[in-house]
Amino acid sequence: MPLRIIHTADWHLGQTFYEYDRSYEHSCFLEWLILTLKEKDADVLLISGDIFDVSNPSAASLRMFYNFLIAATRIQPHLQVVCIAGNHDSAARLESPGALLEAFNVKVIGSAELNPDKTIRYEKLAVPLKNRMGETEAWCLAVPFLRPGDYPGDEGYSKGVESVYLRGVEYINSLRNDNQALIALGHLHALNASVSEDDQSERRIMGGLEFVPATAFPPEIAYTALGHIHRPQVVGGRPEVRYSGSPLPMSFSELTYHHQLIFVETEGKTIRPPEMISIPVTAGLLSVPGKPKILEETIRELLELPEADGNEKVYPYLQVRVLLTGPEPSLRHQVETAISGKAVRLARIEVSYPAAEKKENLQVAGPEDIKKIQPLEIFRRKYITKYQTDVPGDLVELFTKVTEELERNETVSEG
Repeated sequence: MPLRIIHTADWHLGQTFYEYDRSYEHSCFLEWLILTLKEKDADVLLISGDIFDVSNPSAASLRMFYNFLIAATRIQPHLQVVCIAGNHDSAARLESPGALLEAFNVKVIGSAELNPDKTIRYEKLAVPLKNRMGETEAWCLAVPFLRPGDYPGDEGYSKGVESVYLRGVEYINSLRNDNQALIALGHLHALNASVSEDDQSERRIMGGLEFVPATAFPPEIAYTALGHIHRPQVVGGRPEVRYSGSPLPMSFSELTYHHQLIFVETEGKTIRPPEMISIPVTAGLLSVPGKPKILEETIRELLELPEADGNEKVYPYLQVRVLLTGPEPSLRHQVETAISGKAVRLARIEVSYPAAEKKENLQVAGPEDIKKIQPLEIFRRKYITKYQTDVPGDLVELFTKVTEELERNETVSEG
């Protein structure tokens, strides 16, 4: 009897987006997920880590998670849920209600435990996946986010993680029969995975030492459900090794992302081709202009945005992109005035400057060179480096007045 499996990850419940609360977006996603579980008649839900955005989630975030689990297992009484901790989750906090959650057929694995001989207790990571007759149809190797010290030996992070999957597969192979599929969960940064440009929550975790190659997942694994990277993607050219991606956009570099779940159906010890299920967008991302333009043109486009209709929770998050040639102290005020009454929520203003037509050598060799340079020249060099244009005359005049006043005060003080 095939198992119908849904793979998701990186919910980041409790996250704020540029200080905007996202609980409404998360609640919409979870309500949709419950309906999807019912529509696809799912047997198993895999959650590959980063359920929460912080290790000490709020009471509201915890309540949202537990209410979801209750509702999902009520609408699908035979549903089995397996979730692991990500690098944003607290392993201990996630596991603490484990005994209670198992009454709802929910298995939570926050950490990999070691035996007295320092080997991993793989029986904790091996989860039998049952069919509707209560028979074991497949096995799940559920590996949470691993930190140095969570695995034996001193092989280095990548090799250490690889050995965990290899030994885990060997352990489950000793338990499963030839017709039972092997599914794996993981929360890690796979080698050559494509990441978001400005999303700090999925950045390299341990200084670039944590990249795990696709070869870490032995070929016996029919499907590997990964979390941590927010862009949905196949890993290492292997269609059975995938990131589901995050259900909500996490940064403006995700303007073109296609947020999704992955639906997998077992077929004996293998799987049928995975199916991607699009997640509806509750509050999207909007970048105005599409490419940076001068302030006047940017303001003109902002004034053309649709008027507010009262449903602020679904207004798109707005990124304003403006091209400046120098400081503009009133920039934010001008932007906020232009979007007043518009159906958007201002998230960020991205300022860029035109490339200089003629680049100068602005490097200073050392402290002795600095002593030879006049303050105005240092200011000019710094200004050109930042704004890619020379200092306007009025700023030169103001800077000169300030430095002359300082010199006079210094002379009086010495006298």
